[in-house]
Amino acid sequence: MRVLALDLGEKRIGVAVCDADGRVATPVTTVDRHRDRPRLHRELAELVRDYEAEIVLLGLPVDLQGELGPAARAVLAERDELAALLPVPVEVHDERFTTRIADRALRERGDLDARARRRVVDMMAAAVILQDWLDRGTGSAPHDDEGPSA
Repeated sequence: MRVLALDLGEKRIGVAVCDADGRVATPVTTVDRHRDRPRLHRELAELVRDYEAEIVLLGLPVDLQGELGPAARAVLAERDELAALLPVPVEVHDERFTTRIADRALRERGDLDARARRRVVDMMAAAVILQDWLDRGTGSAPHDDEGPSA
C-alpha cells in the first residue's frame, strides 16, 4: 500500500512516500506554504495522484505529556480540510521528536550547511513519521481520529 506522509510545518510541508509494499519511507520534496490554502491543498492533491497514494498520513505534533496543543489542533483542522478534498483516507500519527531526529541525522552527515538543512529537514521529518508508522504496522490497525497513533 502506497502512503504519502506530510509534515505540516508553518513555512514548508515535508513530503515522503513509501514503496508499494509499504516497507520503506523515502523523503521526496518540500512544498512551500503560501496564503492561498485552497491552491496549496490542490498542490498536495496533485502529489497524492502523482504518487498513487492510497493513504495520506499527517504528522500530529503531540506535546511531551501526550496532549493536543494549538499546533496539533491546527493539524487536525487541516486534516479535515484535506479529507474533504482528497479521494483517499487522511490519517494522523504522533510525530514527537521527528524534526529533531531528522535534523540530527542531517547534521551528522556534515555535508549540508544550515540553510540547506532547513530546506530538507521537513521532508526528512515526513520520512521519519512515515517509517515509524510503517514499522509499527499502524497501517493495518484502526486509528483514533482525535488522538495520536500509538
